[in-house]
Parts: sequence; structure tokens; C-alpha cells
Amino acid sequence: MSATEGSSRAADKSPRQQVDRLLVGLRWQRLEEPLGFIKVLQWLFAIFAFGSCGSYSGETGATVRCNNEAKDVSSIIVLFGYPFRLNRVQYEMPLCDDDSTSKTMHLMGDFSAPAEFFVTLGIFSFFYTMAALVLYLRFHNLYTENRRFPLVDFCVTVSFTFFWLVAAAAWGKGLTDIKGATRPSSLTAAMSVCHGEEAVCSAGATPSMGLANISVLFGFINFFLWAGNCWFVFKETPWHGQGQGQDQGQGPSQESAAEQGAVEKQ
Repeated sequence: MSATEGSSRAADKSPRQQVDRLLVGLRWQRLEEPLGFIKVLQWLFAIFAFGSCGSYSGETGATVRCNNEAKDVSSIIVLFGYPFRLNRVQYEMPLCDDDSTSKTMHLMGDFSAPAEFFVTLGIFSFFYTMAALVLYLRFHNLYTENRRFPLVDFCVTVSFTFFWLVAAAAWGKGLTDIKGATRPSSLTAAMSVCHGEEAVCSAGATPSMGLANISVLFGFINFFLWAGNCWFVFKETPWHGQGQGQDQGQGPSQESAAEQGAVEKQ
């Protein structure tokens, strides 16, 4: 019994020891430096960006009152959300005649491209910053000794900066079009029953776009974070050291040339 208990305790301790070694090896003081602190902000705001956009859902609506003897009042509620393929969202338009009761209609527009690009970029940013933080905190020696890692990090940071600018601008434009396509006045304008004298249509509740507006804000915040981090990542690359070495090398040569000129004049 003692041998089996000892082996089970050793098996229990080995994973714990591995986790402890991993946590002890992390250099948390790196987070106090700009490079590590900004990466944490990039990781957090990437979650905020794709979470606020991908989880959005709203509703719009209208009411239709037929001018027949029955005086029927129909309430229309249309639900929509990410990925904003509005042309696939159906709703029933009431008809004020005796032949049929309703007709299937669709919202107008497909805005899935900017929305999906925005969410996909946020997910990729989340995974990349998480991997970069592990490399920076746990394997910082590899990051400083191997010149390829800072160069790759710099190129990826510049790419993400450009993509965040494009994604935030495209999603902001797409959101503006979504607001125009989902407002109740657009819903009543698309229904043929509202253009005649057989019915009276009125606008319903206006969809709340607060969460979607915040997602656009998070997109531009991510752009500024990645753009600001370009300088700190560039300082880790060999290009920054080469520039300083050239400046230091040119300084003494210019001073010596000036001294030689002064001696020749004398």
C-alpha cells in the first residue's frame, strides 16, 4: 500500500511541479515595459472588438392597420444580427384582401463581408498577442538573441495595424448601411401594402445600435494600439541598432575631418 500511495503522490506532484516551473519561469516584470503592457491591451481590446460585434442582435418593426370592416392591426417584428445577411431575414407582410393573409418578405442588403472580416481579424489578433506574450514572458532570451523573432514581430505588427484600419473603417461604413436598412421607415417603405389606401402603416421600435457602435470604437482603438506598438517593436529589431551604429560612426569621422581642416588652415 505504501508503494502504491507513494507512486500516486509522485504522479500527482509531477504535473503540479511542471505548472509551478512554468509559472516561475514567467518574467512578469516584462509587463511593466511598454512592449509587454501594450500587448496585454491588444489582447484585451481584441476580445472586446470581436465579442461586441459577433454577439450583436437587434430588432425592428412596424404596425399595419387594414381599412376593411374587420379593422385588423398586425404587428411586424423582425429580428436580425451577426453576420448581418439581411437579405436572408424573413418577415410576413399582411395583406388587406380576402384572397390571402400574408406575403413573405426579406430585408435588403448583405453586410456580412465587413462584419466577418472585422470579427476574424479580432480573433487572429487575440491568438497572436497571446502567443507573443508567452514568447515575451517565458522565452525572452530567444526573442532577444534570435534576430528573426523581432523582425517577424515587427512585420506582423505593421500588417495588423493596416488591417485594423481597413476593418474598422469598412465595418463603420457597413454599420451605417445596416442602420439605414433596418430603420422602421425603411421597413414600411419596402412593403407594398403601405403604398395604397387599403392600409395605414406606422413605424415600430427603432433598433438599438449601442453595442454595434462600441464595436467600431474598439476597432479604431485596436488600430491606435497596434500603430503605437510599431515603434517599440522596431526598437527590438536589428534595423534600429544599425541606425544608431551608423550615427555613432559618422559622428567621430565628422569631428576628425573638422579638426584636420582647422590644422591645415593654421
